[in-house]
Amino acid sequence: MAKQLKNLTKRSESYSQWYNDLVLKANLAEQSAVRGCMVIKPYGYAIWEKIQRQLDDMFKETGHVNAYFPLLIPKSFLSKEAEHVEGFAKECAVVTHHRLMQDPNGTGVVVDPSAKLEEELIIRPTSETIIWNTYRNWITSYRDLPILCNQWANVMRWEMRTRMFLRTAEFLWQEGHTAHETRQEAEAETVRMINLYGDFAEQYMAMPVIKGVKSATERFAGALDTYTIEAMMQDGKALQSGTSHFLGQNFAKAFDVQFSNRENKMDYVWASSWGVSTRLMGALIMTHSDDNGLVLPPKLAPIQVVIIPIYKGEEQLAKVSEKANAIVAQLKSMGISVKYDDSDNKRAGFKFADYELKGVPVRLVIGARDLENGTIEVMRRDTLEKTNLPVEGIEAHVAQLLEDIQANIFQKALDQRAAMTQEVDSYDEFKEKIEGGGFFLCHWDGTAETEEKIKNETKATIRCIPLDGDKTPGKCMVTGKPSAQRVIFARAY
Repeated sequence: MAKQLKNLTKRSESYSQWYNDLVLKANLAEQSAVRGCMVIKPYGYAIWEKIQRQLDDMFKETGHVNAYFPLLIPKSFLSKEAEHVEGFAKECAVVTHHRLMQDPNGTGVVVDPSAKLEEELIIRPTSETIIWNTYRNWITSYRDLPILCNQWANVMRWEMRTRMFLRTAEFLWQEGHTAHETRQEAEAETVRMINLYGDFAEQYMAMPVIKGVKSATERFAGALDTYTIEAMMQDGKALQSGTSHFLGQNFAKAFDVQFSNRENKMDYVWASSWGVSTRLMGALIMTHSDDNGLVLPPKLAPIQVVIIPIYKGEEQLAKVSEKANAIVAQLKSMGISVKYDDSDNKRAGFKFADYELKGVPVRLVIGARDLENGTIEVMRRDTLEKTNLPVEGIEAHVAQLLEDIQANIFQKALDQRAAMTQEVDSYDEFKEKIEGGGFFLCHWDGTAETEEKIKNETKATIRCIPLDGDKTPGKCMVTGKPSAQRVIFARAY
């Protein structure tokens, strides 16, 4: 394990390789036999389950319910909303046949040419079309509204350049799709959900985010407005971590979803959609982890505390285990996930390195001498600080320590973002400083042409127009034309 850790590329040498190394060495995921797709391994999936469970609870607290819609979408559905199909057309995987047959020339199988589908089916890149075709059957009156549905599912977007968790052809996500009586309700839902995502990111992931609106060229295909939460990774690049879309009546009109309103007149339904994906796993890794491995926020760590015994012989092990198991029982009764690793096929040093690599927030070490002294060694993963503390009352100390670690890694990320955020008024200065990464608050004239020029010349994009940003008007750093407020530019994943 010492050699394995040594082979973890340092962030200062290659941030990209460090990330790839960490995903593999911490047993989060690996490449699959299908190009562009990944296998999420048990430890990685355990983290995703924690994310999923917390978000699902938050959705249900706000009145949402889960449903499931088909993986395959008739091609004609994607033709009904022009902007939507244009936005996803290049990423769609298409099913054309429904049967295989033995190859007449060998032992393998080939596509049966007689099994061609009358209409091709698209593996969902997102589910607006199939869901709104379904909602047409569910909605006839304002009494049927609102519909607040969420779906946990997989989607396929044919990505050519992939990176595990951040951008893969198939990924896991949730997608909320809501239907409303009025524009005001749909817009309020859109804002409510981006706020929910922001709360989750900061309170559970310990990842500070900026909430804002996407520019017209960056918004979701088929939306009138897209809201986003943008996070900064340790290398200064932005990561779009969640989006919420106000869809207006676009999909209702495309699929003829009308209802009888309170004045007994027919009207089209108003809509929102919103989602986060396994990209949050990448965000979690890149926000907090270090050259020793993962650093996980306690609220999302599958194992919050690991206890490792130090012993010689079965007699010492029995005494140490008795005390360790008592601590385990007490911590579990407090709702803390804990693992007592008394496996005898690995050395203690190997275990130390392994759990450090996997980002377990708190490590407790207890041996025969500790029993005699009434102490226990405590190490916190975020700072790697070790202390010897009285074993009596250790459970309360651990509970407080988990809260301290959660708060500390959030503050550390917040401080880093503040240090790498600056206002820039000169385009020349912007082109120079963007090379070092970070968030740049700049004036922009609001035109797609200027936005495209900046993107082509610097690889930086408008991450968002901040909701809580400085609303002071100014002049565009490129054209000198009037600007309503500063927007955030950054290079992004």
